[in-house]
Amino acid sequence: MNGRYKAIWLNDTGDLEVIDQRYLPFEKKTRILKTAIDSCEAIKDMTVRGAGVIGNVAAFGVYLAAREFDGNKTQVKQSAMVIRESRPTAINLMWAIDRMMVVVEQSSDVVNDCKREAIAIADEDVLRTQKVGEFGCGIIENIMAKKKINQFNILTHCNAGWLAILDSGSALAPIYEAHKRGIDIHVWVDETRPRNQGASLTSWELLDAGIQHTIIPDNTGGFLMQQGKVDMVVTGADRVALNGDAANKIGTYLKALAAKDNHVPFYVALPISTFDFECNNGVQDIEIEIRSEDEVHIMRGVDENGRIQNIRITAEGSVAANYGFDVTPARLITGLITEAGVIAPNKDAIGKLK
Repeated sequence: MNGRYKAIWLNDTGDLEVIDQRYLPFEKKTRILKTAIDSCEAIKDMTVRGAGVIGNVAAFGVYLAAREFDGNKTQVKQSAMVIRESRPTAINLMWAIDRMMVVVEQSSDVVNDCKREAIAIADEDVLRTQKVGEFGCGIIENIMAKKKINQFNILTHCNAGWLAILDSGSALAPIYEAHKRGIDIHVWVDETRPRNQGASLTSWELLDAGIQHTIIPDNTGGFLMQQGKVDMVVTGADRVALNGDAANKIGTYLKALAAKDNHVPFYVALPISTFDFECNNGVQDIEIEIRSEDEVHIMRGVDENGRIQNIRITAEGSVAANYGFDVTPARLITGLITEAGVIAPNKDAIGKLK
């Protein structure tokens, strides 16, 4: 597989090895996936997360099933359907499985053809993110020229970097490109409760890349926009409907409302594989995953003795609601940054991408 950064790769034995994101930022561990069930479990328990990487792991899961069952098409298809149901919101998962199923159906060498197709999907994602980065950086440069500023402050929510989509992510791709071009860029990183994916993953990526950033509590973004300290908001997406409504990590909708009220451009960055062309209205029709209460009740961190611990932050017996995503209406989105260019969040523009 190509790319500068790798959240997943095939090891020397042909197994899929992935960075176990549950341990970041305190430990960098990998997990080896040998079977389709391993892939399914890694998606479910969030060893891997992010729409693109979920799709990649799903595709390789079909290859692992083909290897496990010696290319038996019936068993491969059954395993693929189990993987397809592992998480409900991110459309890349279903897209990747459906693409792999076409290969399985038509193949006379299921194992090798599935391996080849899964690698192709991953390599294509690398090229997609590079294009997203270039188009998104163009927006940054245009805003800087219009405002006549030398430093650019950008706010992002959750993690949509190379841990989420090979090779440089979606929302973080323009940031990486800007840094590469020598632009003085600073990133406001939402902590993104309840799993702290901004504080744990986005900040880890940016620190490794040497990019200026500041971690902020999730509810600070609106205040910063009021104070004129945010030049642009950019997020990723897990599914975008035909009408431009975009599902992303819970709290994205609130950022979009604050951006609209303060005249701050709000962009969503995504590969075309994240569009759901069969979904006409995202607010009404996108299924929102409800995750375990424990993600709200329990936090993971390092204590004063350097030990990594899980601690409960709520009273025993309290009840938590843990909606994983929300949907930002298209009317709040300035534009969609894709590998095909920056497009309007409406049915006419999105329909042309089919």
